Amino acid sequence: MDYALAASHRQQLLAQMPDNSVALVYGHSEVTRSNDTEYRFRQDSDLFYLTGFNEPDCVLLLRKGQSPESILFLRPRDELMEIWHGRRLGVERAPAALGIDAAYSIDDIATELPKLLNGAEVLLHRLGHSVREDALVSGALTSLRGGLRQGLTPIAQVQDLRTVLHELRLHKSAAEIDILAKACQISADAHTRVMQLCRPGMFEYQLEAELKHFSAMNGALEMGYGTIVGGGDNACILHYTENDCELKDGELVLIDAGAEYHGYTGDITRTFPINGKFSAEQKALYQIVLDAEKAAIAMLKPGTTIKQANDRVLEILVGGLVDLGIMQGEVSELIAAEAYKKFYMHGLGHWLGLDVHDVGDYYSPDRTRPLAKGMVLTIEPGLYIAPDAEVDPKWQGIGVRIEDNILITADGHLNLTAAVVKEIADIEALMAS
Repeated sequence: MDYALAASHRQQLLAQMPDNSVALVYGHSEVTRSNDTEYRFRQDSDLFYLTGFNEPDCVLLLRKGQSPESILFLRPRDELMEIWHGRRLGVERAPAALGIDAAYSIDDIATELPKLLNGAEVLLHRLGHSVREDALVSGALTSLRGGLRQGLTPIAQVQDLRTVLHELRLHKSAAEIDILAKACQISADAHTRVMQLCRPGMFEYQLEAELKHFSAMNGALEMGYGTIVGGGDNACILHYTENDCELKDGELVLIDAGAEYHGYTGDITRTFPINGKFSAEQKALYQIVLDAEKAAIAMLKPGTTIKQANDRVLEILVGGLVDLGIMQGEVSELIAAEAYKKFYMHGLGHWLGLDVHDVGDYYSPDRTRPLAKGMVLTIEPGLYIAPDAEVDPKWQGIGVRIEDNILITADGHLNLTAAVVKEIADIEALMAS
């Protein structure tokens, strides 16, 4: 994300904030991986959305109607630390580089924050988001309450910033959509690549490595979440990430992976035969899931809901399982009793953006919020027949999920991940090539 886009996000947030209020967002710190080594740093998504800044240990303040209005606390320049661990932007260069009004050293936040909050009536921050953020705010509020003789006045009200900020993040701008579309394109091309490479005898981690390699070579240095490569009945484990088993002839492999580009991530799932040819049983289950996914996507437009799409998906999935003899009974009764949850136990989709499970209110657990232009969501029905399921053994151990990333447009939708094939004939043709 460029700094100009982040500046526009700050202005949108300021416009939504109450008069005489201050918003505070605490960034991430580095996380130890082992002894004295750290994981590759990734900024807190809210902080990144508002700054585009990707250094650890920083705090953003936005003070509506006050000067300076935007302030960043960050690490100061340190010649020795920069030799060992990399360059820092520093306090002096931050305002011009990031387009903010002022910058302070993070080392001074305990003393400076109460002064900068003084006089505000409302403080917005992410209540309960992190121990550090809560402790920082608590300390500052205590200082204000105890500083009457020094001319400090306590804040009258504390509100949860996420109510406003996450609503902004849910509705993507044209610039954000361009970035997200690029992440989806890289992700789609990576999935296509591993379909072409997959062969019996390979290991799950080899396909994972190829996904990461292709994505990095095309500008996505990180994956947006832990890559799932589940061969055989590993596909029945929804968040399987061990990725250490051999891929066997005659089985399917389920890959759920998305590349992260400039902070935004794709999220694609494809399921395909390891040897390039679906068996009759695999084809039957796969086609049910594909029909359900296509029917759900076709419904998406402003005003419809994820629940409405999921209701249609349930009719197709349960009806298909009844036709195959995997379930017995009336489709409507099986749906009402939620008997399908042995085979389809997750939701139909989720918001997508800076986080793979992106922020934004669904309005209810069954997701009845009407869709609107600029929202991006996943559609990902699946069927998972556990290896010990009480069904005909020919169905046991087969897991199928198909997932695409959908942008809601003014009058319909756009599939951002349509570039990677999913029809049975197309998959077999691609793998044969």
